Amino acid sequence: MIKLGILGDIGSGKSFVAKLFGYPVFSADKEVSEIYKKDRDCYKKLKKKLPKYVNSFPIKKKQLSEAYLDKKSNLKIIEKIVHPKIQKIKKRFIIKNKKYKILVFDIPLILETKNYTNEYVFIFVKANKKDIHKYFKRRKNLNIKIINNLRKSQLSLEFKKKKSNYIIKNDFKILPLKKRVKILKNKILKNERIST
Repeated sequence: MIKLGILGDIGSGKSFVAKLFGYPVFSADKEVSEIYKKDRDCYKKLKKKLPKYVNSFPIKKKQLSEAYLDKKSNLKIIEKIVHPKIQKIKKRFIIKNKKYKILVFDIPLILETKNYTNEYVFIFVKANKKDIHKYFKRRKNLNIKIINNLRKSQLSLEFKKKKSNYIIKNDFKILPLKKRVKILKNKILKNERIST
């Protein structure tokens, strides 16, 4: 089994690229949303640590965003509670999908949390800042301040690029991107670690 870790800037299209591989995708963001909707244990722990912000179930992302904007250290509190739960779900995902040749992991903080082993193949999604900005403009209820703060709390894009086995360009044009992903997938299956 080959484990692909998708890296890149916020808004670079990592989730879209992950889906194009056509293999099971573990989306940390999606799983976090499910935890906030359904996990009462998570709610109780967050309410205990952040009572000013978390006071109703299901947990609202907006409340946690406010906690983070008020105090950056609140992000560490949230991560300490949520990440172990994500780890358990991830292990179940791997066991459930062990028959597949490739599993794709769309985990924004995979490097920051050292949530990987040497068997991972990393792909860096390279996107133009202007294209990312256009993408942000199309999304509603997006808080640029939160995005900029999250960027500061993450490892640099240069570090992520150096850590990657492959680099793939995303110009937000679907057909060329699909073609690039197909070529890259074939290279990975042949174990040719060459950037595209």
